[in-house]
Amino acid sequence: MGGVGRDWAELLRVSALFTVPGDALAGAAATGLRPNHRTLLAIGASLCLYEAGMALNDWADREEDAIERPHRPLPSGRIAPSAALGAAAALTAGGLALAAGAGRPALTVASALAATVWAYDLGLKHTPAGPVAMAAARTLDLLLGAAATSATPTGANPTGQLTTTRPGAIPALRAAVPTALVLGAHTLAVTAVSRREAQGGSTAAPLCALAATAALTRLLARGGGTGSVTGRGAGAATPSELPVGRRATASRGLPVSIPGRPGGRAWRTGARGAVQAALAATYAATAARPLLHAALNPSPQLTQRAVGGGIRAMIPLQAALSARTGALGPALLTAALAPAARKFGRKVSVT
Repeated sequence: MGGVGRDWAELLRVSALFTVPGDALAGAAATGLRPNHRTLLAIGASLCLYEAGMALNDWADREEDAIERPHRPLPSGRIAPSAALGAAAALTAGGLALAAGAGRPALTVASALAATVWAYDLGLKHTPAGPVAMAAARTLDLLLGAAATSATPTGANPTGQLTTTRPGAIPALRAAVPTALVLGAHTLAVTAVSRREAQGGSTAAPLCALAATAALTRLLARGGGTGSVTGRGAGAATPSELPVGRRATASRGLPVSIPGRPGGRAWRTGARGAVQAALAATYAATAARPLLHAALNPSPQLTQRAVGGGIRAMIPLQAALSARTGALGPALLTAALAPAARKFGRKVSVT
């Protein structure tokens, strides 16, 4: 990686990009639907908006970084502030354009996400609302995947029988909200720790984040099903409305509404339970250990490691959320991003 390329990679924190695709995949899984080409558009939009936030963050913090982090690309003069701001604007426009290609519901969610990102970086970051805003951004990012994936039109085969029906965007978003809130809770805890990463000295934030990690791990390790993570709301698809090969709602964890029949458990096989437990344990190990070190010794270095661990823990968390709904393919695909995140993290810091 050349000098200019490395400067931009550092500004945009490209090693953290591997924590983004799992948002959309978990959002798709929460609706009970397979990822499709619109899910890919949502992933592209998320990546653009995430990078826009990184560039805008450093532009907004350039004066503060000149004192606390003079080695960063902007205060060191390696990248001009105007270039960073221009990149943030261009990436935001690109993200919204990709979301528009996934349908109006996806564009609506992406617009809210973009507004939250800009509001956080330009005003909310240093206020008590900062961690909540960051958590809202991650929550919306997962909902973007749900909105995009569910916005596929109904199709019928030549005999007139329904073969593929997606629940509407609103029911899909309702089904995905509990999953999104789990991701948001983790983000809230990590962001609270990050507010002291340059100065250190805070024991309370790492301890609270450690407690949140324990609670979320317990939630992730429990068997999923309708009424837990995926939820059960009005307008949910029935088994006959699922795509071919996915009409067994208990095996997919899709919220259903069948008069006279109680909802089934989502986890009926030991294999799925094992994958879910392994991912939950990986999440706990990735996030908890550096948080414990930061709580015992809240130095800037250990606090930054705790923040980095919390960011990397996004990947097993997203994978566990997908696995919890029965979507093992997206779960394993998400988990496979972790080695690349670690490799690039050695070259470019995620914080």
